[in-house]
Amino acid sequence: MEIVSGKIVNITTDKLIIQAPYKNIERVCLRKYKDVCIGLPDGRRITPAQRKKAYVLLTKISEWSGYTPVEVIKETTKLQFMAETENITGKVFSLSDCDVTTAREYISFLIDFVIENNVPVGQPLIELCEDINKYVYACLMNKVCAVCGKPAQLHHVDRIGMGRNRNTINHLNMLVLPLCGKHHIECHGMSQYEFNEKYHLVSIKLTEEIGKKYNLSKKNLK
Repeated sequence: MEIVSGKIVNITTDKLIIQAPYKNIERVCLRKYKDVCIGLPDGRRITPAQRKKAYVLLTKISEWSGYTPVEVIKETTKLQFMAETENITGKVFSLSDCDVTTAREYISFLIDFVIENNVPVGQPLIELCEDINKYVYACLMNKVCAVCGKPAQLHHVDRIGMGRNRNTINHLNMLVLPLCGKHHIECHGMSQYEFNEKYHLVSIKLTEEIGKKYNLSKKNLK
């Protein structure tokens, strides 16, 4: 992949007009370039709070792995993160001066790793996350409670019952949360709004991928 720099020269209601100086026209004709990837630099620098969250997670992963040095864990996970996100610049970012967006996405990547590998952190992961939607989705896909991290049940925010048979209705796009037994009961004892506000959660629409994780039947996912 060849990287060129350009500038936004105009913005309309549905597109960006970008001008990128480029002199090797023969190469363009030879390779017949058509599609391009565009990266929009955030401009804001990583915050102290983000840096602290990242290092808390890196330290816990280091302890879980048998005390692999934090710096080794950091460099390894940064490379894995870049590979998974298809970083178009090819440049390794630094936690000392990367942009806010990169920091947010890297922290989400670390939290996904912690959830998938059951890494003990010692505090609710939601206190460390930067993207609540991604966090709740990761908890759903790994069947862990979004509040405390214990094994989770599927909680339907769109309550099932009162004539709605869970075995026959379509669950697709219903709002759901992954909650352990304790927090499931607590949620049913108050309004969903109060529960979400208390634990700073957002509900997620159920997809086929989520439904299969919870063994919903094909008739429930039509």
